[in-house]
Amino acid sequence: MTGAASASVATAAPQSGETATEAGEQRTELPEAPADGVIVAYRNRTETKAASASPSAAESDSEARAEARAKGRKTGQKLKFERRLATGAALYEVEGKTSQAEINKIVKAFESDPDVAYAEPNTRMYAMATPNDTRYGSQWDLFESTAGMRVPGAWDKSTGRGTVVAVLDTGYVAHSDLAANIVSGYDFVSDATNARDGNGRDGNPADEGDWFNAGECGATYDSPSSWHGTHVAGTIAASTNNGKGIAGIAYNAKIQPVRVLAKCGGTTADIADAITWASGGTVYGVPANPTPAHVINMSLGGGGTCSSTYQNAINGAVGRGTTVVVAAGNSNANASGFVPANCSNVVTVASSDRQGNRASYSNYGSIIDITAPGGETAVRTNGILSTVDSGSTRPTGETYAYYQGTSMAAPHIAGLAALMKSANSSLSPAQIEQLIKSKARTLPGTCSGGCGAGLADAAATVAAAGGDSGGGEDPVGDTYTNSANVSIPDNSTTGVTSPIAVSGRSGHAPADLQVAVDIKHTYRGDLVIELVAPDGRYATLKESAYDSADNVIATYTVDASSVLANGTWKLRVKDVYAGDTGYIDSWSLTF
Repeated sequence: MTGAASASVATAAPQSGETATEAGEQRTELPEAPADGVIVAYRNRTETKAASASPSAAESDSEARAEARAKGRKTGQKLKFERRLATGAALYEVEGKTSQAEINKIVKAFESDPDVAYAEPNTRMYAMATPNDTRYGSQWDLFESTAGMRVPGAWDKSTGRGTVVAVLDTGYVAHSDLAANIVSGYDFVSDATNARDGNGRDGNPADEGDWFNAGECGATYDSPSSWHGTHVAGTIAASTNNGKGIAGIAYNAKIQPVRVLAKCGGTTADIADAITWASGGTVYGVPANPTPAHVINMSLGGGGTCSSTYQNAINGAVGRGTTVVVAAGNSNANASGFVPANCSNVVTVASSDRQGNRASYSNYGSIIDITAPGGETAVRTNGILSTVDSGSTRPTGETYAYYQGTSMAAPHIAGLAALMKSANSSLSPAQIEQLIKSKARTLPGTCSGGCGAGLADAAATVAAAGGDSGGGEDPVGDTYTNSANVSIPDNSTTGVTSPIAVSGRSGHAPADLQVAVDIKHTYRGDLVIELVAPDGRYATLKESAYDSADNVIATYTVDASSVLANGTWKLRVKDVYAGDTGYIDSWSLTF
């Protein structure tokens, strides 16, 4: 059994897109509505022989109650006469839970009675989830059965209410389809010339345009303003059911625009400070964030390796409970060569096209966590439609456009993370990542090079996320979690263990067993972390090292293919130096 840290990637450049001029058409087949009773109408008996007999169930409530007992005995259900409807029909309720098949059996029992005019289920109706936004039909990425992310199925459980998603990008350009969901952000672009606002960092994250001319920014071509951050924000949380435009994935979440990109991109120093601030950390000279983000989206990046500056900022954000989502990059290359590609503690997102293939431009590799729709604009309407401005340099007026890129895929996952956090506020970043991966579906198309766990499934993921799990072992699909706190003794060579019992599985554990850990500790360099298999063999997930940062919140990949899956697995944690303390908050295994 071998162990290796699971890395994640980032990088995505904005893609050009055309203004959307028409919306597609969606036809949705509704599932059969559930029922919890039967409505029965009786025939008029005044001109029949039965009219001289005792009152029937059509006329007497006492007879209707007797009818309930009789039909209940016949069908094996406990029926109760509830009341008369305004039409005169009788409402019979079924006590306790029952299936649709059992309801149908009760209906047939009433229909066989010659005194019954008709019987039908007392079906339950709900507010329709399909939004009335005029261009929703063009958002194939949300609802299409082939390669959509199955977002409508999640909306009856969560719409993102109560969550904040920070979009670290080009800032925000005013758009009426997004304005209601914007909270105060910040402009971290410190170069006043590139920022185009004349003063560098300030409290106004307005997108002043990121255009440049040939000969600038090391380019040999002209490039118009992208309004990239506003496009990303619209995918996450555009206003929905407002009779216009598009629908956002987490449409009751709030967007916090944090400007880190401008003319010629952005710097590591500015982006790292923005990560810290957005997640509620302290940045010298910048006012405290009044609404720290639950999720950070970074559709940005570049080549290289993860710097300590990036990693420390990300670790701090995750330690404060913020899920960090990043784009995999658009170079059709292994994502391991991109920053923050090789940073840990991020959810790395590759891009799929409308047919469910890995998009031709998308980066790939073993460090991809998940794939989401990113589109391809060779056919314009196969891109991702969202909010932008129509200006080629400065803002001139709002519109919509189809873009492509892993920059477009990442906000799908950021929106999903907001839905999950809204449904279950206790979820940690590690748990959010693992649920997204464990509930993914197989890509309907092809992927060469590695596309992570597959195509994200919002409906299945949010269903699994709902409700606090509490302590002890809690299997969620293929994920098993122990969220009981275990104190770690200071300066101990034996350490402590936290168990997870796995049962009901056949064969061996996978070669890519995912081990997500959430350990709170004031000096994580003291810690040695090991996964102990049921047969006693173990993999070292983390060695002790000189690392003064707080907490270990990470996901590790372990080749456990030589070990039978069933049995008690243990997380063993040792604090091998004196002076700092902590505890295991939670950990999970995903098969």
